Amino acid sequence: MQNFAPILLQAREIIIVGLSPDTSKDSHQVAHYLQNAGFKIIPVYPKGDEILSQRVYHSLTQALQNSQADIIVLFRKSSAIADIATEVLRSEKLPQIFWMQLGISNIEAKTMLESSGVMVIEDKCIKIEHQKLRAMQ
Repeated sequence: MQNFAPILLQAREIIIVGLSPDTSKDSHQVAHYLQNAGFKIIPVYPKGDEILSQRVYHSLTQALQNSQADIIVLFRKSSAIADIATEVLRSEKLPQIFWMQLGISNIEAKTMLESSGVMVIEDKCIKIEHQKLRAMQ
């Protein structure tokens, strides 16, 4: 397994695909945690103008064009991940990590992204992993 810790500790901008404005949703709670931990979050959600006081991008392509994000976190169904990976690979700037949250995995996306040098994390919560890293510091 690749070590994501150095990237996660040094990253400043994180695109969150599927960030819900609903405060009871996991995506919102994770994004709120990351924001409070000092990350700039970049929401990708098909509706709305703002989530957690950040401009909402209605597509991942828009978010990638307007950010310097090192990590993309996904709160989408596993079946949608390959298409999202293809969209990422069309971007001029690839993220260092493509992070699929708990319960999300896609071997096709993993293979495509890793062959292009992008680290892929599957079925892990970025909030939990960040909390573990902070506890070890």
